[in-house]
Amino acid sequence: MSQIKKVVLAYSGGLDTSIILKWLQDQYQCEIVTFTADIGQGEELEPARAKAQQFGIKEIYIEDLREEFVRDYVFPMFRANAIYEGEYLLGTSIARPLIAKHLIEIANKTGADTISHGATGKGNDQVRFELGAYALKPEIKIIAPWREWDLTSREKLLSYAENHGIPIEMKRGKQSPYSMDANLLHISYEGGVLEDPWQVPEEDMWRWTVSPERAPDQTTILELDFKQGDIVAIDGKPMTPAEVLTYLNKVAGANGIGRLDLVENRYVGMKSRGCYETPGGTVMLKAHRAIESLTLDREVAHLKDELMPRYASLIYNGYWWSPERVLLQQLIDSSQINVNGKVRVSLYKGNVTILGRASPNNSLFDTSIATFEDDGGAYNQKDAEGFIKLNALRMRIAARLSQK
Repeated sequence: MSQIKKVVLAYSGGLDTSIILKWLQDQYQCEIVTFTADIGQGEELEPARAKAQQFGIKEIYIEDLREEFVRDYVFPMFRANAIYEGEYLLGTSIARPLIAKHLIEIANKTGADTISHGATGKGNDQVRFELGAYALKPEIKIIAPWREWDLTSREKLLSYAENHGIPIEMKRGKQSPYSMDANLLHISYEGGVLEDPWQVPEEDMWRWTVSPERAPDQTTILELDFKQGDIVAIDGKPMTPAEVLTYLNKVAGANGIGRLDLVENRYVGMKSRGCYETPGGTVMLKAHRAIESLTLDREVAHLKDELMPRYASLIYNGYWWSPERVLLQQLIDSSQINVNGKVRVSLYKGNVTILGRASPNNSLFDTSIATFEDDGGAYNQKDAEGFIKLNALRMRIAARLSQK
């Protein structure tokens, strides 16, 4: 690491990454490139440029990645109906491979031999960033300051900032006691009172959703158009992937949809309690399963459900760029060719209800067979007798043996 010459730093412009920037300059005395990604976190990112310039940074990258994020990461993940440990929609996890990809691209463009990030040594993000980086550039060097320095408390960080002339911006009003991460798919909350799994989160913690009790008393009905597993229009209006998720976040959040309070198992070995808001993603998942119920063969649907926990774990644990995730994605995407049609949903006080689904050209639902009325001989009910007896044969043999 003594041979470090140039570092690309994932830089938000906040206090922590500003401290990291200065610390890298002091510890490694190397040239630094900053990279700031707009993935829909809802913050003004241009001030990061001015802050980087104050540190003498010459190469500054600020990139709008919202469309790429939803198109190439969120949508493929939702084609798999991915949920980690039965509940988590992987909002933080899925953003990390995108950031790692751009860190490496900028390193290649600028001739940097190293990347750096602000993830702590206790969390999953260090794994996600670094597995992605090594998969894309095996010889890359990585500096993770939280695993090296002794700035292990908020007080030490503030003292370092004061001693090195790093501006400490005091936000007006009440500061959030939580550690938060936001992008177009979700916002997460950790720390503070959430470190006690018995404590109820404060209502004013939530940023994107109203409580179901305070949501409107009337339903909101949406019609979602799917093409090969992705939503391409809402209420007949074509939208880009980022526009779809932005719109669903707004409407679903206003109806109290998408809150989650979860104790999860981190890849590094500990349990962690976090709260999440994923309003648009909650609607997307429910609607996608509805259109698949019409258009997917039974065994294909069941196989997808069997593979989904493995796929979700790969994303959670940072293996987006692994050959096994890529292979699974090819299988999943091939299953979506005929996942086309419309889904009508109702949003009401925290609930997403399917009101209807239709796929005129790809539906496997055959009314002439499924009907409870006269089917004109389309289905011979006598055939079920032999089917049942053959499937019961092994159990009948076992029962006779046990009776002896």
